[in-house]
Amino acid sequence: MRKSGYFDSQELKGWLDPQELRPYFYAPPGREWFHTGGNDGASIEAEGIEGTDALPANKGRIDIRLLMWGIPNLGVLLIYTKWGGGYRETYSSKGDLRRLREWVDNLHNTPLPVGLFIPFPDAYEAVKEFIETDGQLPKCIEWVANKDLPPGTFPDP
Repeated sequence: MRKSGYFDSQELKGWLDPQELRPYFYAPPGREWFHTGGNDGASIEAEGIEGTDALPANKGRIDIRLLMWGIPNLGVLLIYTKWGGGYRETYSSKGDLRRLREWVDNLHNTPLPVGLFIPFPDAYEAVKEFIETDGQLPKCIEWVANKDLPPGTFPDP
C-alpha cells in the first residue's frame, strides 16, 4: 500500500502520526486548523489497500482518500472515498443535516455545506481512527452516503 497526503501545505510521503495532527484539532476556539496559511484543505490517501497494491489503477486496485476542510469556529468537513476493485463509495461526515442548504466558502471560494461539518475533536477522532485502521471508514462518527444527499448539496462555485 502506498500512503500519501497533504496537510498544512505539505506534501506527505506516508501518513503523519495522529499525535502530530492533534494540535490542529484541539487549538483554542478560532485558532484551530491552519486556516491562516492560505489553504484550509487536507487529504490522506492510499493506493492499493486490502492487498491490491500490485494491481494497476482501474484493474482491480482499491484506493481510498479522506478529504478534510477545516473552518475555525465551525469544524471540519470530512469526505471518505473508496474506489476500484468493485468499490465506488463516497461518504461525508454527518453534522446538522438541517443546515444542508447553508454554505460556507473555503479559502478557494468553494461553497461547502455547513450541515456536514462536525466539531474539531470529533473530526480528530475520525482521522486518528482512519490512520490506525489503515484507511477503514471510521466508526466513531456518523456518516451520510453522498448518493443520499439532496441535489445541490455541493453547488458549483
